[in-house]
Amino acid sequence: MYTDGACSGNPGPGGWAWIVPDGPFGSGGEDPTTNQRMELRAALEAIGSIDGPIEIISDSTYLVNCFRDGWWKGWLARGWVNSQRKPVANRDLWEPLVQANQDRDLAFRWVKGHSGDRWNDLADRLAVEAGATQESRHGSHTPHEVGPPDEPRVRRASSDDLPTGHFMLVVGHRPPELGGYGDVPAARAVRSRLVDIIAATRSLHPDLHVLTAMNLGTETLAAEAADEVAVPFIPVLAYPDFDRVWTPDSQETFRRLTGAAERVVTLQKRAPENKQKAGAAAARRDGWLRRHAHQAVAVWDGSDGPVATQVRALVKDLGEDQVWTIDPAELPT
Repeated sequence: MYTDGACSGNPGPGGWAWIVPDGPFGSGGEDPTTNQRMELRAALEAIGSIDGPIEIISDSTYLVNCFRDGWWKGWLARGWVNSQRKPVANRDLWEPLVQANQDRDLAFRWVKGHSGDRWNDLADRLAVEAGATQESRHGSHTPHEVGPPDEPRVRRASSDDLPTGHFMLVVGHRPPELGGYGDVPAARAVRSRLVDIIAATRSLHPDLHVLTAMNLGTETLAAEAADEVAVPFIPVLAYPDFDRVWTPDSQETFRRLTGAAERVVTLQKRAPENKQKAGAAAARRDGWLRRHAHQAVAVWDGSDGPVATQVRALVKDLGEDQVWTIDPAELPT
C-alpha cells in the first residue's frame, strides 16, 4: 500500500491518501494540520482499511525511519519521551501506529518522492486533492480522475523560512581533512567540541538555532551535535537531492538528520544541470547563510582553500569577534 500526506502551509489545510496498486484507495482531509501528521494519518488509515500483512511504502522518512530504525522502542522504554527527554510529537497518531506494528504483520519501505514511481505519484495527487477539497474519497479500483501532483517539497527561501531567534552558522572541513569518511576519531573530536560550543551558546541565547549547509564533514557533524543537545537546527540546501552522489550510509545519515530538523530550507527548486551551475548554487547558498547568521563557527586548520575563503567572507560580513575557529589538529582524539 502506498501512502502520502500533503499540507498547504505547515500548519494549514492538509490531506492524506493510501492506494493499493490496481486495487482500492482512500483519501481525506483535515484543517488545520501539518505535513507530518498527514503522513502518519495516511499510514494509520491504510492499516485500518485492510486485514492481513501489509507493506506500507512512503516517501516520508519521518514515518519509515521510526519503524526501520526502531525509534518507537526507545519511546516506549522512556514513557513516550524522545532522546532529548521531550514529549514525542504527534503521539496521538504514533501510539496507534506503534500498537498496530506490534499486533500486525507490517513492514515499512521508503521510496523517493517525485521520482516517477506511478503509485507514489498517484497517492501524492490524491492527498493534494483531499487537502484542497477537504473531501473524502474511497473506491475499489484505481481512480482515473485526480488532482494535479504536488510540487516537490522544496521552496524558495526568504526570511520567512526562519523562525525568530539567534542563528549560529557552522562551516568547515570535509572528510579528507577530518581523517577520512565515517565516524573516525577526528570527526568524533569535532562533534564533541561542537556539542560543547552549541550548549554554551544556548546558555547565552536560549533562542539559539544552528544553521548548516549539510555537506559531509563538519556541517553534518554540526547537525548531529545540535540534535544531541536538543538545540533546533535548520539545514539550508543549495538545491534538492544534492546528496544523490553520496554513499548509501551517508545518504541515510542525511535523511535521518533532515527528518529530525526543525525545518529544511532549499534555495532552488531543481538540481543544477552541470558542475558550473552547482558551484554557482553553492555560492548563493553560502551568501544566504552569511546574511542570516548572527555568529559562526569554522572548523579550519588554517590552510588556504575553500574553508579559508568562507572564513574571510564570514569575518567581513559578521565581524571578527563573531567568528570562532577550531583547529581540528588541536582537539584530543
